[in-house]
Amino acid sequence: MTKSSVVYVCQQCGWKSLRWVGRCGGCGEWGSTIEEVSAGNKDLPGISSTMVRQLPQPITKVKLSDCPCLATGLNEFDRILGGGLIAGSAVLIGGTPGIGKSTLLLQVCQCISRQGYTTLYVTGEESVEQTKFRAERLSILSDNLLVVAETNLDFIIENIYNTNPTLVVIDSIQMIYKKQLESSPGTVAQVRQCAHELISTAKSTGAAIFLVGHITKEGIIAGPKVLEHMADTVLYFEGEKFQCYRILRVVKNRFGSTDEIGIFEMLKSGLQEVINPSEIFISHGKKPGTGSVIISCMEGTRALLVEIQALVTKATFGMPERKVSGVDYNRVCMILAILEKRIGLKLGGQDIFVNIVGGVQVDEPAADLGIAVTIASSFKEKPIPHDTIVIGEVGLGGEVRNVSQIEIRLKEAQKLGFKRAVVPKGNTKGIGKELDIELTEVSYLSEAVEIIG
Repeated sequence: MTKSSVVYVCQQCGWKSLRWVGRCGGCGEWGSTIEEVSAGNKDLPGISSTMVRQLPQPITKVKLSDCPCLATGLNEFDRILGGGLIAGSAVLIGGTPGIGKSTLLLQVCQCISRQGYTTLYVTGEESVEQTKFRAERLSILSDNLLVVAETNLDFIIENIYNTNPTLVVIDSIQMIYKKQLESSPGTVAQVRQCAHELISTAKSTGAAIFLVGHITKEGIIAGPKVLEHMADTVLYFEGEKFQCYRILRVVKNRFGSTDEIGIFEMLKSGLQEVINPSEIFISHGKKPGTGSVIISCMEGTRALLVEIQALVTKATFGMPERKVSGVDYNRVCMILAILEKRIGLKLGGQDIFVNIVGGVQVDEPAADLGIAVTIASSFKEKPIPHDTIVIGEVGLGGEVRNVSQIEIRLKEAQKLGFKRAVVPKGNTKGIGKELDIELTEVSYLSEAVEIIG
């Protein structure tokens, strides 16, 4: 008989202690250790017994199996996955409660089942009747879409082998438990073991598997960090509570780019793809205003036009405030220092607020010039023409540096009706003459500020 003992396990990193501690000795998190029952060296069935031994072989002798990407029909979804579903792949998707994870995956199951493939939707948080109610609201009716309410890992794996589906959705991994483990569902031991066996099953059967993960208050997927390492692709479903737009962002992808984003609109009938996302991030008013400019940022292979707004006002209470949303705070502070040193703007006694419209996050340096000119526009009370787009990176000496993929950015701006672009000097070499947009090249930030304002 195996002897059991009590251990305290950190729910963030999996660090173990024989006694309760307030702070984890591994990751330093406070109040994260939970009592679990350890069963010593108890063997877990379904791991070693199903493993097939492989011998080392030259990489030139490895035969590639035919596993093309299976397009789901949702272009935004296919693009962030690297072209579509890959046989045997494991995808981890996280998001805040109510953001639309279950709705999205149910629609993906419908798209796959319509093509004649079998899909299995395993719900651990709802009954099959509740899932059917949502499916009817989304007009999802297909005999190839199988649904089961189950949380026992052994029964789930048995269903996968019996039905041989092309796609499996586990909603959610925190609700699944393995009977041989005495800890509660959602604990580090359960999540790690269940995810490992489900991913192993996906590799052996060739079924693509989606694992839905809960999000902690810090905004990361709950459970051990190894969960993200085990998955082939990790997605985050984001969106503001009071907005109808949702952003599906890739943070890890073994089959494609990690810079892609997919944008959806939440409607009564479900999630709908946004064909031209740039239009939702820019204002359509024709009256130019101060402290607002359009920039072009790259998200993977797509150019996205977004609007940057800045508000500069005299500080009335002691220390001036600096509030930033959608861009890096330290980057904005650096640009403010450049504006003071190289342009001569007296911003030390001003409250400054910078915001990206629509809730999108811009991280690339190509937004530097747009941030700088919009701050200068608000400070000088000089409007920027509404048909002008600004692209460029700003150096510490005030010089404007070249950016990558300038032609893709300009084509997107032309498509949306912009007539003028302020770009780094020399960055437009080799661009085709078919672009019907006026290019204004600048070498220094001072030139851009003078031209626009």
